[in-house]
Amino acid sequence: MKSRVPSVLWLILVIGLCLVLPGCVPAPQPLTERNAALTQGNIQMHLVVGQTTKAEVLETFGAPNITTRDGSGREVWTYQRAAQVSQSSSRSGYWTVILGGQSSSASGFESGSRMITLIIKFDSSDVVTDFRSRTSDF
Repeated sequence: MKSRVPSVLWLILVIGLCLVLPGCVPAPQPLTERNAALTQGNIQMHLVVGQTTKAEVLETFGAPNITTRDGSGREVWTYQRAAQVSQSSSRSGYWTVILGGQSSSASGFESGSRMITLIIKFDSSDVVTDFRSRTSDF
């Protein structure tokens, strides 16, 4: 007669691994965090002509929006990110004089958009040869 205990233990081990292993996979980075890396400060800190590689650019800024080649055959990556900027404020006050008084309040809301464009050129060794960035507010 064959013992069923090892079969049950094997089944428990397999089920336990199926439940534990998915927890070892890192969660994908949210889009808002990836977009946050594309700022003028990060561009100046992370891109060095003649040193920064294509792999480092991918790690820092993620995949480009557009990839093309220029007239010399060099690969050109273009990044464009847009952000909605809004700000609200309110202020109120009250003062009184004997037999008279006044109350005032003010509030406001301001909204705008910001666009950042980054263009990076690579040489045949996949190293940055040139880059330009521009920020537009509207």
